[in-house]
Amino acid sequence: MDTDGVRLSEDPAEESRFLGRTRELKELRADIERAGLDTLSGRKAPRARVLLIAGRPGSGRTALAEELAAQVADGYPDGVLRARLSEPDGTRVPVGRLARELLSELGRPNPPGADEDDLTEALRTALADRKVLLLLDDAADTEQVDALLPDTPDCLAVVVAEGPLTGIADVRPCTLGGLDTKSAVELLSRHTGSVRITVDPRAAEHLVEVCQAQPAALTLAGGWLAARPQAAVADLAKQVHAEGDEGTALSRVFRLAYASLPSPAARILRLLSLAPAGLVDPHTASALAGCSVNGARTTLDDFVALGVLRAVDSPLPEYEVPGCLHALLRALAETHDRPAELQLARARMLERTVRLLQSCRAVTETDSPQAREKLLGMPRALRFPHPRAAAEWLRVRRPALLAAARLAVADGELDTLARRLMSQLVRTMVAHFGTEAAAPDLYGIHRLVLDVAERRELPREKAAALLNLADLDARTGRTAEALVRYRAALDAGREANDPYATGRAMESVGGAHLELGDYDRAADWFGRALAQRLARAERADAARVYGRLATAHTYAGRYGEAQRGWRAAVAGYRKAGDVAAHARALSELARVQEYAGRPEESLRTCQEAVEWARRAEDVRLQAALHLRLADTLDHLGDPTAAGLQRSAADRMLREDPAEACEIRSASSED
Repeated sequence: MDTDGVRLSEDPAEESRFLGRTRELKELRADIERAGLDTLSGRKAPRARVLLIAGRPGSGRTALAEELAAQVADGYPDGVLRARLSEPDGTRVPVGRLARELLSELGRPNPPGADEDDLTEALRTALADRKVLLLLDDAADTEQVDALLPDTPDCLAVVVAEGPLTGIADVRPCTLGGLDTKSAVELLSRHTGSVRITVDPRAAEHLVEVCQAQPAALTLAGGWLAARPQAAVADLAKQVHAEGDEGTALSRVFRLAYASLPSPAARILRLLSLAPAGLVDPHTASALAGCSVNGARTTLDDFVALGVLRAVDSPLPEYEVPGCLHALLRALAETHDRPAELQLARARMLERTVRLLQSCRAVTETDSPQAREKLLGMPRALRFPHPRAAAEWLRVRRPALLAAARLAVADGELDTLARRLMSQLVRTMVAHFGTEAAAPDLYGIHRLVLDVAERRELPREKAAALLNLADLDARTGRTAEALVRYRAALDAGREANDPYATGRAMESVGGAHLELGDYDRAADWFGRALAQRLARAERADAARVYGRLATAHTYAGRYGEAQRGWRAAVAGYRKAGDVAAHARALSELARVQEYAGRPEESLRTCQEAVEWARRAEDVRLQAALHLRLADTLDHLGDPTAAGLQRSAADRMLREDPAEACEIRSASSED
């Protein structure tokens, strides 16, 4: 985003501080009402009107787009949607990710795993009955914009780009040059104060001229003067003029601003080019530079005053590297810092991110002594005071964290640090948001791992990524897609000779077939998984697979085989000492015995299950078993005993009416 300083305040309560561009705003507003080619030919325009603001980075193009959006927002009651179509380094943002972000802003379903076409179609559908203004900043090409345009003339798209976008019909670009002299001088005076301008207005106009009236260059010039109250405006104008014609006006003023910095601050500024998505907080700057967090924050605030950084409107201290300065900072870093130093700074930043994620997750695990001990062992600066603060940090820093994940594998490697970052990011998001809510982001993280694993031919990592992706597909109802990925994970696990991956994949293939209603194939795959678990003497896992195999037989109506499976599961859990699982397996065995027409056996098994559930302190299961006992006793003609069992269940569930209703409903379905 072009944070050029033309709009100096984001506070809508303040009087607008936008400067100049009166003619451009008038033309853009007139263009909204202008009849398009379709309308002139008698047809209603099929798509949203597109306004294009073209200009070089630093020209104030984004600020103009924001001012236009503020002026016409009342005409779009469904709000303003914003998307940035390029990364700070100029990398094109994939359309699928953009559509996902916009769907999230609209509060619409965002199915994980959906491809680009499905996501853009979902976006167009979501916008079909809305009247929104779409602000698309830093557009890289026509295809990006075209894919996001709503199919309704009631919407308006304001696109910011460096040059014209060919291929979109009926678009007239508003091309920006410099500010008018009056507005440019006023922009300077807001940094320096009016006195220094009025005592030498000619020097101010000369400075505007050598800055080519470019807002970003003038903002840096104003910051330089504000930091030097004794310096004359004419002195700066001479210095900028002395820089010659090399580069742009912005780069010439930036060189002066950079040269004025102490060496430590200059190094921090250069390293900010490594910040993911151009978003910086004190921890990021501290890790990059190897300094204290408090010291980093003071330096970042100094950079804001100088105009080389922008403070983000956020509940946390957060800053943004202006897009127009990113290439300049990167060039300085590549010139002044050795590749090994940049690599080390990047590693420190990612390592700090991992530790913050660990702390963010650990604060939710208050019942775990190990988590509490680990949290207390962390430096105070890395700790969160309570889960709410951790969740807020995760929400605010989410774009930067996802960008950090992309950065960690940008070189095509999947080293230990990248693996740890991916793992902690997934676990932390699940801990705070839940798997379903975090699924779209989790899907993107696992896709990153899969892409690297496929490029580098890493079958073990490929199997793990495919299993994780398939699990997300399965949890969000995409069972057929999950089955395909589980089969691919099985192949990758076999190639890697990874028994864990192959065993889990076989079991998961069985689970997908079970969900799809193919009980014979489910039983076959569960049988294969079971054989592997038994061969490796993995008794606890074998007990679980016995239960899943028994479930498949139950659904297929093979009650004899199902009973044998549950008995094997019961024996396995008993040997493993898993009391809770033992109780649940007995409960399922009792259910199958009832289905098989053996109520007396079911009654005895159910009574045994109640005792094990009591030992496991599982009140919910105890209550469900008492209700099942009541139903069985009714079938056996003993209503008095059945009433006693229902009374026992009622006593257990009296404290939680909602849970009682749920358990009674499940019991009636049985």
